[in-house]
Amino acid sequence: MLAGRRRDTILTNRKCPAVLVHGWRSHPGIWNRLAPGLSEAAVPFWSFDHTAMQGAGTETIALALQDYIHAKREETGYGGPVDIVCHSMGTCIARYLLEVLDGDEREEQVRLLVGIGPPNNGSAMAELFNDPERGPEVIRRLAGVFVPQDYDPGEDTIVQEFRPGSRTVAALRDAGTRDDIAYRIVLAANLTATPAFFPAFGGRTWEIAPDGGWRTTYAGDGIVPHTDSYLPGAGVDVLPADPGNLARHPEHYCHTMLPRNPEVVARVTEYLSGRVTPSPSP
Repeated sequence: MLAGRRRDTILTNRKCPAVLVHGWRSHPGIWNRLAPGLSEAAVPFWSFDHTAMQGAGTETIALALQDYIHAKREETGYGGPVDIVCHSMGTCIARYLLEVLDGDEREEQVRLLVGIGPPNNGSAMAELFNDPERGPEVIRRLAGVFVPQDYDPGEDTIVQEFRPGSRTVAALRDAGTRDDIAYRIVLAANLTATPAFFPAFGGRTWEIAPDGGWRTTYAGDGIVPHTDSYLPGAGVDVLPADPGNLARHPEHYCHTMLPRNPEVVARVTEYLSGRVTPSPSP
């Protein structure tokens, strides 16, 4: 009966189904705050799980996402456009499917792509992991927080593919965004320079400086700096809207917590319900 009720909801609701795509070394449980909000707003959703594909590359996971969407369409009988909501590297997986693999055919009908903390231009952190001087200390600080103990970036396919100079990032850059899809980016910033925002780096985020060196910034979520995320033409929200929220719960705005952040959940739900238009990218 539950499956039948979900099918009826998708077929009769005017809102697009939302496809939820978790990030690198993550899991669908990150949507356990967003999912109830979507249900309350009568937005149907499908959650793509690629936890069993940790050793796979970008294209393989993107093709699995395509197969998943096709299977859900077949299961539900829904043939219209979908929205896609992604966290972190999940955004790049979805973009690789839509822009690189499907960019010419445009067979995948997508109305809106929402990226939460996405490394759209390649990941500074992926590059930093591989830095012979700084990498080992950065990995040590993140062990048990963002990476497993004894983490070796050289054995991580996704990390290697999303270094800014990689062929994967070049393919995304060369393909460009699609004019038939609206893009929205949700970012966090440590507006109050609070160390508890992301204690591993004193509240700052590593980024690649214009001269190619390293620097830290408060314009990031502890893992992904804003410079990694921006896309031409994409709408951008930088949260919190009220800096006072950082005094109350600074940790809610770090990279790993963003999908569960109440302000992010509310904003994404508004996007999918068509109730808000974000500011354009700077």
